[in-house]
Amino acid sequence: MLKLEGIALSAGGKTILHDVNLHVREAEIHSILGANGTGKSTLAAVIMGLSGYRPTAGRVLFQGEDITDLPVWERARRGITLAWQEPARFEGLTVAEYLDLARRHGGNGDLSPAECLRKVGLLPEKYLRRAVDSTLSGGERRRVELASVLAMRPRLAILDEPDSGIDPLAIENIVDVIRTLARQGAAVLLITHHENVAAVADRASSLCGGTILKTGDPAAIARFYRNHCLECLHVNEPKAEEVVDG
Repeated sequence: MLKLEGIALSAGGKTILHDVNLHVREAEIHSILGANGTGKSTLAAVIMGLSGYRPTAGRVLFQGEDITDLPVWERARRGITLAWQEPARFEGLTVAEYLDLARRHGGNGDLSPAECLRKVGLLPEKYLRRAVDSTLSGGERRRVELASVLAMRPRLAILDEPDSGIDPLAIENIVDVIRTLARQGAAVLLITHHENVAAVADRASSLCGGTILKTGDPAAIARFYRNHCLECLHVNEPKAEEVVDG
């Protein structure tokens, strides 16, 4: 589904990503575990093709097609979507309208706006008529955005989770969203530093110092993350005996 080959990105004379090799299989849930400042959000932006995030080396392939030079809207047309850490606001647009637009312009998902809201822990009768603007809290907008990802029914969903501020109930909702996307046939790339969220994955990778150190079983990657990444300065170099691709 998704393949990254030798991805590197530098900005302002600083190397942010280097030698990133990763593949995500069809309908696979793949988590990326990494501490703050390791390049997780930058990697999401590179895959989505956001402005200013064209890799300085390497290729991004999606379903066998080289999309490295494609703009963000072309990637969206191919079924790639990204849930932002800081969701956008849309003055004058209701939650119901926003979710209906997502459904019609995405993969024409089979979940109604009300069903999508329930999946993220929001009561439809309370939120469908609300505007997607500053009257919603950051947490509420985050949940509405996750509902829009469900409504889209994408081929690849990139979920870039915030590094702080996720309550236990929200984590349960996020896991439910991820499992629903997988049941719909989507591949999910989950970028997080929450081990209990990453545990839902089929496979996981550890990202540190701007590169993938290890890929394999989520429980093994979580142990590696706890033992090697939480206390380091995030400049690890991969050791040959530690890098596996399971």
